[in-house]
Amino acid sequence: MYRKRRTLVLNHLKENAAIYLFMVILFLTGVIFGAIIVNSMNFVQKQDLFFYLERFFGQISNQQQIASTDILKSSFLYHVKYLLLLFVLGLSVIGLPIVWILLFLKGLVVGFSVGFIVNQLGLKGLLLASLSIAPQNFLIIPIYITAGSLSMIFSLTLLNKLFSRRVSRPVFQPFGRYVTMFSLLLATAFIAALLEAFVANEAMEAVIKSLY
Repeated sequence: MYRKRRTLVLNHLKENAAIYLFMVILFLTGVIFGAIIVNSMNFVQKQDLFFYLERFFGQISNQQQIASTDILKSSFLYHVKYLLLLFVLGLSVIGLPIVWILLFLKGLVVGFSVGFIVNQLGLKGLLLASLSIAPQNFLIIPIYITAGSLSMIFSLTLLNKLFSRRVSRPVFQPFGRYVTMFSLLLATAFIAALLEAFVANEAMEAVIKSLY
């Protein structure tokens, strides 16, 4: 059973390698654009934005941190909304460009967040980003790339069936796999939310208190 599933996964990856590669490149392009935006900001813009960041750091250092359970709820709810949006967009061919935009924007946010913190705090910012942003993103980035890829694959499957004149298999089997894969991604997103709430959040608080 395990070998059969492993073979199915490997075959799926081989057949759709170009789509997964496209999504990875799209995400990385967003990361690069995020870093470019940070570098293109002038001194006043950076200082204005850093003022709010310092205020947030000050609140944490003064014991005004948010409860881990609240972070878990909000983080998981955010991931659920994002993944469900990608799922729904995959059901309509016209939603495919929005999938690309969402994945690009996700990369842009990550690139900008890390780039800005490192730009303003140097090595301390790199440490803060590594402990507060990296842990959950090691999971959530592959989840979003996979979700975007599955959405694109299913959209192209529907498009192919729509314009194909040949008698093809019904769409129920691909749809069943589509639902199963997104269910697994949602379960993995919960693990990422746990990491953010109980690992990244605690690490971030420790680093900020040592800085302020």
